[in-house]
Amino acid sequence: MSAQNLLVELFVEELPPKALKKLGDAFAAVLAEALVAQGLAEASATVASFASPRRLGAHVAGVLARAADRPVATKLMPVAVGFDANGAPTAALLKRLAALGADASAAGSLRREGEGKQAALFFDSIAPGVSLADGLQHALEAAMAKLPIPKIMSYQLADGWSTVNFVRPVHGLVALHGTEVVPLSVLGLAAGRTTQGHRFEAKTNPVALRSADAYAEQMRDEGAVIASFTERRAEIARQLAASAAPLGLAPIEDDALLDEVTALVERPNVLLGRFDEAFLEVPQECLILTMKANQKYFPLLDAAGRLTNRFLIVSNISPADASAVVGGNERVVRPRLADARFFFDQDRRRTLDSRVLGLAKVVYHNKLGTQGERVTRVQAIARAIGEKLGGATLALKADQAALLAKADLLTDMVGEFPELQGIMGRYYAQHDGIADDIAFAIEDHYKPRFAGDTLPRNEVGVCVALADKLETLAGLFGIGEKPSGDKDPFALRRHALGVIRMLTEKPGLHLDALLKDALAAFPAGLLGDVGAELENFVYDRISGMERERGFSANEVDAVLSLRPPVLADIPRRLEAVRAFAALPEAESLAAANKRVGNILKKAEGEVGAAADVARFVEAEEKALFAALTDIAPRADAAFLAGDYTASLQVLAALKAPVDAFFDKVMVNAEDAALKANRLALLNQLHRTMNRVADLSRLAA
Repeated sequence: MSAQNLLVELFVEELPPKALKKLGDAFAAVLAEALVAQGLAEASATVASFASPRRLGAHVAGVLARAADRPVATKLMPVAVGFDANGAPTAALLKRLAALGADASAAGSLRREGEGKQAALFFDSIAPGVSLADGLQHALEAAMAKLPIPKIMSYQLADGWSTVNFVRPVHGLVALHGTEVVPLSVLGLAAGRTTQGHRFEAKTNPVALRSADAYAEQMRDEGAVIASFTERRAEIARQLAASAAPLGLAPIEDDALLDEVTALVERPNVLLGRFDEAFLEVPQECLILTMKANQKYFPLLDAAGRLTNRFLIVSNISPADASAVVGGNERVVRPRLADARFFFDQDRRRTLDSRVLGLAKVVYHNKLGTQGERVTRVQAIARAIGEKLGGATLALKADQAALLAKADLLTDMVGEFPELQGIMGRYYAQHDGIADDIAFAIEDHYKPRFAGDTLPRNEVGVCVALADKLETLAGLFGIGEKPSGDKDPFALRRHALGVIRMLTEKPGLHLDALLKDALAAFPAGLLGDVGAELENFVYDRISGMERERGFSANEVDAVLSLRPPVLADIPRRLEAVRAFAALPEAESLAAANKRVGNILKKAEGEVGAAADVARFVEAEEKALFAALTDIAPRADAAFLAGDYTASLQVLAALKAPVDAFFDKVMVNAEDAALKANRLALLNQLHRTMNRVADLSRLAA
């Protein structure tokens, strides 16, 4: 059967721009999957997606006009049910064959599988391959049904009676297999070969497509549309860079904005605009945000990363004289920037400190009180962290920064642009004459906000950022608002990862102590007993992070089972465990360690901390004690010095005496004193071996 390339396009009204890329990718992927599932295309078939503001499309290579016939084996029933004692087919079997379109003569050719009572009858037949018309109809309906549509629209078809649902009203359907139209219909539309080009710049409208393979070229040349989202995005990026380069400037990097603008135009044309330099007195974050969020412009930055009064417009039209387009955009952006300047000027009329009392009227959570109460808790935690990190001076600065950290929530600028919280707090704090280390801590206390984000730039910021995240974790865990499955409405996993990143940079802070400080900041009785659960939650995040870095589950479990309170130690402990596991003695020692742990768990009563050398009887226990006496001090010294690799490496010398001990010595001796002494020896061994990690977790 000959294979041809297939094109399917839905011509629609303007699609939601923030969802367009996902819609285009999903449409092509599901359509291709459905064709593969029906045998109309190979799993390795090349699939190209098309997505513009007014179209969703897919090009699938090597699609058959009809799928190959395929053998089908239908299990009917047990042999004992299908044939009577005389070997004649039963009524049940004949009825089942009739339902499959076969007569009684087929009973003699049924295939049998199994023996005895397990023997079953199978009817083998050939299922004709599905035609492309039928298969594509099914595939298209599946692709439309599975689209990740943000919000469904209901609209009436041309008959005035029928109502259908889709992301936007559909006005055209193209389905070409090579050069031939595939007869199918959806949403009241029959497939054809014509589609619409650019609203204003198409050379030909409608565009009559010659073949599936000519689609992209004809849409570009005749329809003035770059149908591929990826190609259109790359073209915008190219034009942005080309427009900025002669000025020695660079467009701001923002993938989300680039995706959104790509979804707003069909044939991009980048133009240069400018605004009054007087607006540059407003913090550049405000101007950048209003230009990006409200106007979809790309602000231009100089070599030092400072905002200039130039910006780039991605237009959907390319007039010979673009001055009217540029002028219109410059007029539109001016009132937006004027609003930002007004908010900035108004906000500076009041100090941050004067706004703090207003937080008592802002509800944070109905079970956890107001933002004012939350600020008090964050202050207490930040002071405790400051004391640990830098004493009374740092604690005082952390307290002041925590007090002011949320005050900018009550400013007009943050009310208009919530994304600027913290940033505006820093500007207003500096305007009020507050020291830079405290002002920057106000901005940085939200960091890290996402994976790869920077950490707070000073220790005051670290104190407040840690306090803010720990208060959030403790409070929400304490009232039962915990992440479940893929649901994490309060981003607690992100908060935990932020805590982990900061503590990894600060070896002077212990996780267990910080969690206690956070829980203690809440009024007695407000939270449940969640200390252990919260600690497990944080270590679970560490486990996931370290596995992503390439450490095995056994290596991670060996280290984290000890719950190391200094998170900065964990990467070095893991490296040490990996180096130990590579030793030839590691497997035997890990198994012995596991055996020792099990013996100690089953021991009755309290096990002694140290063995009495005078009570040893066997040469092997004396040898093990001697080896421990030599090795333990060296292992402990290396551990205390932070050289975890060396601490584990010296344990290799224990293999021979440990193996000999278990070969020759009965731990559970009948003599109670002898048994207790041997258990104490094993206790010493266990402590020495498991300071860096629980080596038993490495045992197979």
